[in-house]
Amino acid sequence: MLDRALLRNETDRVRLAAENKGEPCPIDEWLELDERRRRLLGETEELRRRRNELSNEVSSLKKDMDGDQAKLIYNLSRESKETGRRLAAIEKDLKAAETRMSDIELYFPNIPDPDVPVGNDESFNRIVKSAGEKPSFDFNPLPHWELLGELLDSEASGSITGSNFILLRGWAAWLQRILISWMMDFNSNAGMEEVWVPFIANRKSMTSTGQIPKLEYDMYHIEKDDLFLIPTGEVPLTNIYSDSILQDKDLPIRLFGYSPCFRREAGSYGKDTRGLNRVHQFEKVEMVRMVKPENSEVALEEMTAHVGEMLELLNLPYRVSLLATGDLSFAASKCYDFEVWSAGQEKWLEVSSVSNFRGFQSRRGGIRYRPAAGGKLQYVHTLNGSGLALPRLMAALIENGQTESGRIVLPEILAERTGIEILG
Repeated sequence: MLDRALLRNETDRVRLAAENKGEPCPIDEWLELDERRRRLLGETEELRRRRNELSNEVSSLKKDMDGDQAKLIYNLSRESKETGRRLAAIEKDLKAAETRMSDIELYFPNIPDPDVPVGNDESFNRIVKSAGEKPSFDFNPLPHWELLGELLDSEASGSITGSNFILLRGWAAWLQRILISWMMDFNSNAGMEEVWVPFIANRKSMTSTGQIPKLEYDMYHIEKDDLFLIPTGEVPLTNIYSDSILQDKDLPIRLFGYSPCFRREAGSYGKDTRGLNRVHQFEKVEMVRMVKPENSEVALEEMTAHVGEMLELLNLPYRVSLLATGDLSFAASKCYDFEVWSAGQEKWLEVSSVSNFRGFQSRRGGIRYRPAAGGKLQYVHTLNGSGLALPRLMAALIENGQTESGRIVLPEILAERTGIEILG
């Protein structure tokens, strides 16, 4: 959510941000409501002042009342009641204007940072780093769905749930479990606090992190309870501190947690959905940070370096893209995407996004801190990133580690951890 002072005083900046993100911008309606609200506030203050004056006059006259004063008291009392009725009507209008303004504010996207490339789609993204060498083979490498065969049991998952859900068996299920365990330990050893979170969130939590209202149609909704299956661990991790006042000494907060993620992917029809590429449920280890505003850019670079280190340990070639405005999420001010090379499919697969939201989420969620030097409360800056997301990570590891016989050579970091070097 954007600051009201920014909406009021930097209207052109708000319009440009929405245009560059391809989002609607109901700023004109908001400005009209804001003007009306301030006018109504002035009227309510004047009416309250007049009502208090009348009340004081009536009280004073009643102390020493005679016939003439009785009539005056009657007239003043009638005026006081009429003032109260007018005040109640204006307060009702004021509440309606406030409610509508708050509703509209949920539709203004976050403003991209100045260094974010301007462009309306992913073709404008800027690659800022490439690392690792693509594997070479003296045979034609296969895609992961052929290498997995019956271990990727789409028939069973389809009969249990439906299309685009996955069921892994045997060593494929084992590999996913080992990867999750390794990522959890890696993040813990980096000094982050491990959290086990609920996998269902309420509407308020989903609104705080920016999934609602824009992406509500993509969410799995439990109508009876008005709850949502979480689309990312970012939702529960960030909302741990919803409506909280933190102390200066509490920052930075560095959290991570495992979660399944559920997304209807309503806008993804026609995209590649084979194998593990695009599914409605996937597993992820998520990282969340809360920092002072002046430290959020450094925190973003630290989290980006952390993800890169993980991919290097897994011996996966990767590239990092700074997302352009049109590819940037609704709530983010800046985002780096990580893609790993998939040898069997010969394309790049996204496995992580690391984003800075600045004060956008904390303003929605009411997450503030008290500066050590005193002064007014400030909103923290929130950041999050996948560390890492499955199952495309699985797809790349399987395809890049394949042998001609169809077996899979594990990267050294996993072989050392498990004592197993080859799967299949």
